[in-house]
Amino acid sequence: MANGDATALDDPVGASLRGHHAHLARRLGKAATYQPGVATFCAVGADPDAEEWADLARLLGRGEVADLFSSAAVPPPGWEPVFALEGRQMIWNGGRPEPDSGVVELGADSVPEMLDLVARAKPGPFWPRTRELGTYLGVRENGRFVAMAGERLRPAGHTEISAVCTAPEARGRGYAARLVRALVARVLARGERPFLHVAEANTGAIALYERLGFETRKPVTFRGFRTP
Repeated sequence: MANGDATALDDPVGASLRGHHAHLARRLGKAATYQPGVATFCAVGADPDAEEWADLARLLGRGEVADLFSSAAVPPPGWEPVFALEGRQMIWNGGRPEPDSGVVELGADSVPEMLDLVARAKPGPFWPRTRELGTYLGVRENGRFVAMAGERLRPAGHTEISAVCTAPEARGRGYAARLVRALVARVLARGERPFLHVAEANTGAIALYERLGFETRKPVTFRGFRTP
């Protein structure tokens, strides 16, 4: 199995923006975030000072939400908490799945269908340019687009699997498992290790990922704050 330095997973957003996703980044000083329409995640250092927080505030603009994802950094007074969600980070510890010829790769022309599916299945944040983060795969049932999953964060040696979702009318048919296995096979084939994030309350998804071959690496808290 592919193995990377797992410490990159302690700062998956920052590591992605400094590395594989540098071409999609906006920066000011040490603060960074994704370009509009790609993702809302922000990155600061492990122990940011007042100047770094000020740079992030200027980068985002007044009254905007700083989506710190799983960063434990605490902003200074004046930053209003917007959300906090308990979750976990999981990493692949299984074998190598067989490729699946029944899934299709989704291109730019699929974005309207992807956004429609996201609106109905609600897998989490997904924007018009999110597919630029990596490969996205889908399933069609009698010509209708009913399920998808894709690659999101890309810290060195790893690829995050995200946006796993199935239309309500097509659930229970194994599409999510097929898509995750297909992505895992692709990630392993290029010498990287798959990982993912899931909300702690989503017990069904956690059980699925464990059956497929993921194990919990650590608990995380997803947090967002409004800039002063």
